[in-house]
Amino acid sequence: MYERMLDKTIMPTFEEMAAYCGEQKALFIELNDWLSKKEGSVQKIVFPYGNRYGWGVAWKIKTKLICNIFAENDAFTVMMRLSDKQYQSVYHDLKDYTQYYIDHRYPCGDGGWIHYRITCVDHIEDIKKLLDIKCLSRETKKI
Repeated sequence: MYERMLDKTIMPTFEEMAAYCGEQKALFIELNDWLSKKEGSVQKIVFPYGNRYGWGVAWKIKTKLICNIFAENDAFTVMMRLSDKQYQSVYHDLKDYTQYYIDHRYPCGDGGWIHYRITCVDHIEDIKKLLDIKCLSRETKKI
């Protein structure tokens, strides 16, 4: 369940990644389309962190990473980092499912990384709220 695309020798197309998400194909496409509308955002298909992570879509604004979206069998996972202050700014507006990911984030400096698995439409609005914070912080800083 939720296997990733791990064959490093075969780079998938975006369409193949979307199809791999199975039941969540439409949400995978929706989130990537939504990110493409962020000013200065650029996507690239990458195999960034080795065989445990597999193929994903890296989203950047200028040179700063916004998130990685990893295609999975019938799901996908968004990996992103925010500061503690950024997480707390929307924490109480998020579903319990999302709060769990924040509560169990991988600590890194002031904040940490979440690996947010999207398995249904209920999860998409919360990840957009978090990504909005990330994109806003990238757009307003002098990079």
